Amino acid sequence: MSSSLYRADHVGSFLRPAELLDARVCGAAPEALRAIEDKHIQRVLEKQKELGLSVFTDGEFRRSNFMSDFTDAVDGFDLGDAVRRKWDDAAKNEAATPKPVSSITGIVNSRLVQRQSLTGRELPYLRQHAPGPIKMTIPSATQFPAISFKYGVTDAVYRDPYALLEDITAIMTADLATLAGSGVSYLQIDAPRYSYFLDPKWCKWMQEELRVDADSMLTASLRADNACFAAARQPGVTLAIHLCRGNNRSHWYAEGGYDAIAERLFHELAVDRFLLEYDDERSGSFEPLRFVPKNKIVVLGLVSSKRAALESKQDLLRRIDEAAKVIPLEQLALSPQCGFASTMEGNALTEADQWAKLQLVVETAREVWG
Repeated sequence: MSSSLYRADHVGSFLRPAELLDARVCGAAPEALRAIEDKHIQRVLEKQKELGLSVFTDGEFRRSNFMSDFTDAVDGFDLGDAVRRKWDDAAKNEAATPKPVSSITGIVNSRLVQRQSLTGRELPYLRQHAPGPIKMTIPSATQFPAISFKYGVTDAVYRDPYALLEDITAIMTADLATLAGSGVSYLQIDAPRYSYFLDPKWCKWMQEELRVDADSMLTASLRADNACFAAARQPGVTLAIHLCRGNNRSHWYAEGGYDAIAERLFHELAVDRFLLEYDDERSGSFEPLRFVPKNKIVVLGLVSSKRAALESKQDLLRRIDEAAKVIPLEQLALSPQCGFASTMEGNALTEADQWAKLQLVVETAREVWG
């Protein structure tokens, strides 16, 4: 199983250096911005190799957020409009007063038209400079109906969120089929919206704001992601899905264990790896992992990308041991729970903190799996 090679994994995004942030915020000329991106991508590729990671990303340095490869490539989004959502401070419990955080995408206001490949600006440099297997991240098609469909605007061109999901899935399947044959070893779909099905308040929100039934939307979501995985399935390409509960500048929006959807999620999604958030109590227990089939890997996101404090290796070893009581150790791997910069502003920690956490992931994985 090729996916078993990556015992030390990471979700994909890294903290942007100040030089890159300043260039993007100040509107640097495209050639100058590209040179800065190239310089820092080379630096983080070398750092990943130095740490002992065996799969490499560009840190999503050419993106403004984890899904902007899609919104940059496809016309039809009003980036000045947003669906109002509430986020909670990751450092507080469920009783905390929700804190608003700016949207990182826009509202669909016209029929979607693709102008360029989703990863067209990223892949050529990686193919030339990556010191090993390349990992590319793509947002799930399911991301956009939840946060880019607005009644009174989007329904003028797409009758409901399901129709929008169908159109986005069609764009993504065509792109993924090409990408999978372009020298990429590892394709990861980032799918935060499954967290809605874990949290009663978000199930209620879907019913009231999106006007969809949660069970029907779950079925449509699984179908959409599986269409993307089917398009990307090629020999030698590892396929993964990453699930989280929000990661915008160290904030979160959902909570709840995987129990509510575990059986369908783990059995129906045609992936090699599930990258799962398990960094705090919001993620629930390891018990739902009993539904994971024997041919799939679970990457335990035990290390927080939200907080600066470095985890204890002994705690990680203990938690891996706890998970191994539910699912065989050979089906497990280790990573941070999410990326370090789902948006270009990044999470509330330093680059030194980031590298220390990845070093801990590598060292712990080596101790556990050799």
